Amino acid sequence: MNIASKLAATALLATTLIFTGCGQGQIGSVDVEKVMADAPRVKTLMEEAEGKAKEAEQKFEQDAAANPNRSEEETAKAQMDFQRKLEGINQAYATQIKSRMDVVIDEIAREKNIDVVINNSESEKLIFHGAIDVTNDVIKKMQ
Repeated sequence: MNIASKLAATALLATTLIFTGCGQGQIGSVDVEKVMADAPRVKTLMEEAEGKAKEAEQKFEQDAAANPNRSEEETAKAQMDFQRKLEGINQAYATQIKSRMDVVIDEIAREKNIDVVINNSESEKLIFHGAIDVTNDVIKKMQ
């Protein structure tokens, strides 16, 4: 995360605290990288995505083997179609994971009366002290 993004996040956090009562609001943090690595539902979805990608690759290879005399133009079109299909698979599963994670984080924030939850991954620390870490709660709920 670049410095401008960190400053924007900090400004958003400060503004939120001001509007929630001059420091009265609860701040939560979640390590999204850890959730992505440890949550069972994320692992399942990633395995499904890999399976669909392998299926698409096998189909592409079978099609290539069945049509060895294709022109370069046809081969290039088939490769572009294959890449688009892979991107579509990745996009669909990434959207599904993000949507589920958003729902879970919202549920946990409501349960714990947290006003703001910020991504606080180890590689991009924004908050060093004072936030309620809900990472393990998110992992548990993403079964």
